[in-house]
Amino acid sequence: MKQLQKKTKKTSAIAHYKDLSIQFSLDGFSFCISNSENKAPLLFTKYAFPASITSPELLLEEIIRIFNTDKDLQQDFSSVFAIHQNNLATLVPNKLFDRNNLAPYLKYTVKTLKTDFITYDLHNIIAANTVYIPYVNINNYLFQNFGEFEYKHHSTVLIDKLLSYSQENSEQQFFVHVSPNDIDVVVCKEGKLIFYNSFSYSSKEDFIYYILFTAEQLQMDPNNFQLTFIGDIEKESELYTITYNYVRNIHFMNPIDNFFADSDDFSNHSNFILIA
Repeated sequence: MKQLQKKTKKTSAIAHYKDLSIQFSLDGFSFCISNSENKAPLLFTKYAFPASITSPELLLEEIIRIFNTDKDLQQDFSSVFAIHQNNLATLVPNKLFDRNNLAPYLKYTVKTLKTDFITYDLHNIIAANTVYIPYVNINNYLFQNFGEFEYKHHSTVLIDKLLSYSQENSEQQFFVHVSPNDIDVVVCKEGKLIFYNSFSYSSKEDFIYYILFTAEQLQMDPNNFQLTFIGDIEKESELYTITYNYVRNIHFMNPIDNFFADSDDFSNHSNFILIA
């Protein structure tokens, strides 16, 4: 069986009470252990999965392996928070939302089964809900390990953090959160959401197409607006290079928490959803 790629960043701080936050997708598994009292991150670990992980069942097998072998996960935590990262979600404004009839919201964008469990997250800043299909098998496993815990979809956390981040900025902001096979595009201004969508890509041409398509729909000139990258992208990558051919003002997110400032494995703009 292929060895998982693991990277870790930790501090020397010790806390008596610790919180655990985890994020998982078919591409990988990350977790952050933080001080329960001041919320300062103590340790961050990221596992990259091989391309052969193509289903929730295979994902669960990998997660079980990690929990059985990673000693940092084999301790008591004051709270556990799980983030489901997938493209099985949609954003629904409150005025159109019926929590007792969730399936219709997904039928035009997600292939669903009658047996799928569909749930929703209430956003903290905007009057909207994320309707999505979580990985129920992983939720069940986490409940067996930790008892009650909180969970959300990654887009809920991402949108709320970016809206909070942009509240004082009067300029329209164009964020692109990059994962190995998907991007989330968030456009906001002064804490108000203007646009959100997620796109799957398999080539750099797909990648730039979705960025330029979004800009065109919003009538934003690539020569003028600022694009801010977050996540799994570096200046040396072909994704950055092709984007710079079309968008002149590119920046990387500068988070408030500089936990990764002295890390050789992680950039400061990476892992924004768990560390920010």
